[in-house]
Amino acid sequence: MLRPIGHLALALALLAASTAAARAERVVAIAPLSTLGAEDTSAGTRKLTGEIEAAVAALPATRVVRAQQVADAIKRAKKPQLRACEGDAACLAELAGLVGAQIVISGEVGGLGESRVVYLAATENGKELRSTTLAVGGARDDGGGPSGAAIRLLDPDGYRGTLRFAIDVTGATVYVNGSKAPLSPRGELALPVGTHAVRVTHPEYHDFVRFIDAEFGKTTEVAVGLQQYPIVRHDVPGKPLQLDRIEYTDPPVWRRWYVVGPAAIGLAILTGVVVGYAVHDFPAGDCRRLGGGRC
Repeated sequence: MLRPIGHLALALALLAASTAAARAERVVAIAPLSTLGAEDTSAGTRKLTGEIEAAVAALPATRVVRAQQVADAIKRAKKPQLRACEGDAACLAELAGLVGAQIVISGEVGGLGESRVVYLAATENGKELRSTTLAVGGARDDGGGPSGAAIRLLDPDGYRGTLRFAIDVTGATVYVNGSKAPLSPRGELALPVGTHAVRVTHPEYHDFVRFIDAEFGKTTEVAVGLQQYPIVRHDVPGKPLQLDRIEYTDPPVWRRWYVVGPAAIGLAILTGVVVGYAVHDFPAGDCRRLGGGRC
């Protein structure tokens, strides 16, 4: 009885270990943000750093080494040059190895006053994966703030917005950027952030064509009103092309067959009699032959 229990405990331990590993597939270190080649320790930058850390930690299967932990590790290692790597591949690779991370997110803060822009880059094994910008303060930012920046850096496929279609007819087909796009039962479609060419088509209606922006983390309502073709709205009754009227009237009595037929026969008989008489009996009196003599 002890051996099966031992095997069960071992299996549970392996399952727990695999689950823990799945939950932390990647370790991401947030390097201290810098300004003009030096670490930026201002209150605004510390607040922004905390927001970036929270956004990265919210991603699935991700564990974060916070900027303060990175700074403490640099201090213990007595390597102050790692505080501002400024995109140097060797420096970032050494920093990742120091804190046990696969990916390092570093940033440079630029701008004046409250309106600032942070240039962020994600580096793995000293090679830059992706980069993006994050506007803070008075600068306009339509990219979703720190959350959007974290997704652009680490999970770009998740940087999407949603379009919700309200189509006033059934059986319509939706095409996005030239490809057929199936909608969810609620009429929704998730798309990468940006502008997309949308066409809604139906064989009995005019096409609906628009350029629509998909915004990160937002649902954009798209009201589709299709206009029906008039020729197929109802059965169109046929109209005669020739409007002339044809009327049939009876001919007069003297032109009817039962009058014309006997009259023609009688006329033919009379003509035959006259011709026969002229041939055999004309002339009836004396006559002379040509050249002299009597008949």
